[in-house]
Amino acid sequence: MANESTGKGRPTPKRKISEAKRITSSLAPVVTKDQKRAAKVASRQERVASRTAYLRGDESALPARDRGLERRFVRNYVDSRRSIGEYFLPIIFVVLILTLIPKPVVQFAAIAVMYGVLLIAVIDGIFLSRKIRTLVSAKFPDAPTKGLGMYAWLRSTQMRRLRAPHPQRKVGDGVN
Repeated sequence: MANESTGKGRPTPKRKISEAKRITSSLAPVVTKDQKRAAKVASRQERVASRTAYLRGDESALPARDRGLERRFVRNYVDSRRSIGEYFLPIIFVVLILTLIPKPVVQFAAIAVMYGVLLIAVIDGIFLSRKIRTLVSAKFPDAPTKGLGMYAWLRSTQMRRLRAPHPQRKVGDGVN
């Protein structure tokens, strides 16, 4: 049998002390609450400034999918015209309300209008995509046009006020 009288020579530490030692690393810098608060405020201000630059359309703040002269041209072209797609969401909302009316004729008409607008938006998107590819090929001969048609169509289906980056052109303005 082993000798049971030999111990570790000190009392077992309390759980609170053991957990505190485990959480606090000796390699991590000591950060006070004021420093954390200041870092949080600075981080928030940086995010707000970055978002503002993105919405303004600053090239450095844009994600990769929105960067480049071709994409800016496409955004300006789409923003300078009206399309049925940007009204699709409000039309769906009206259709939803109309389907609550307990008359089958009204419900059917509302759903028919919704599908009609959807069909027109898809057809408009196809023509817009073709037009964008020809315009970009003419203006930027060496630039690839892959994905620009879909980019234009998706932007044209967003409500104008919710587009990001915000529109740089008013409806009816020409595109340079």
